[in-house]
Amino acid sequence: MGIDAKELAARIGWSPAKMSRIELGKSGCSEIDAAIYLGFLRIPREDISRIIALCTGDEDGSWLRHHGQRLPDELRTLVLHETIASSIFALELNRIDGLLQTEDYTRAMMRESGLIPDSGIEPRVQARKERQTLLRRISPPDITFYIHEHALRLPVGGNQVMHEQMLELVFRSQRPCCTIRVIPAAAGAHAGLGGPFRMMRFEEHHPVICLETQNRSLFLESVTDIATYQLILGGLADVALNAEESRSMLVALASEYDRPGADNDADNVAQEQLQR
Repeated sequence: MGIDAKELAARIGWSPAKMSRIELGKSGCSEIDAAIYLGFLRIPREDISRIIALCTGDEDGSWLRHHGQRLPDELRTLVLHETIASSIFALELNRIDGLLQTEDYTRAMMRESGLIPDSGIEPRVQARKERQTLLRRISPPDITFYIHEHALRLPVGGNQVMHEQMLELVFRSQRPCCTIRVIPAAAGAHAGLGGPFRMMRFEEHHPVICLETQNRSLFLESVTDIATYQLILGGLADVALNAEESRSMLVALASEYDRPGADNDADNVAQEQLQR
């Protein structure tokens, strides 16, 4: 790329010390870090998988550091697409997008779901944290997050966790590369009812859609699929609050979660919803 390690580290969002340790083999790196590094250098996708496979070995000096278990190929593919994307559009209906989650929110969400054993939570929290390097790059992609109001009001981890999560969203919404648009509950039915997705656009090839299920991720690249999700994004843009209105709602929610008794209020709302 014609740049030195220090500049590359800044562009990726790493510290120069981390870059130096990895390149000199003084410390291992995770599969996500490896995918980010190789993707940023524009290494072809198939070669990235091959290199990572070659570097996966025993924990006795191996270059690659595991999170306690092998990460699925779909996650590495998602990280690669996010790394080289010029813009990203994401929709979430029931949770905060992974790129915006605080560690405590991620931890609480996984624990409260009851689907992940305790031993598997921290590796996943760390993996999500490493993905968020994307937002700290010197020139990150332009990212628009559509988040439904239900996700903001769903009590995950309690009052303090949600308060800090709202503050994180307010902070992120002030970054030039990051646009957060809230879909208000009052909007009713909308174009995104089919479920969460993210569209990644690139300078050198056609967009890619990623759909996540509980166990797998599906990547769509056909012209028909892209056209369908372009229409969905247009519909979301019509009903979502603009960036300033969304930020005002996030600030108000942060205040709500910060006041005494907010935990009890959230519990009462949850019980009312269950009884309907």
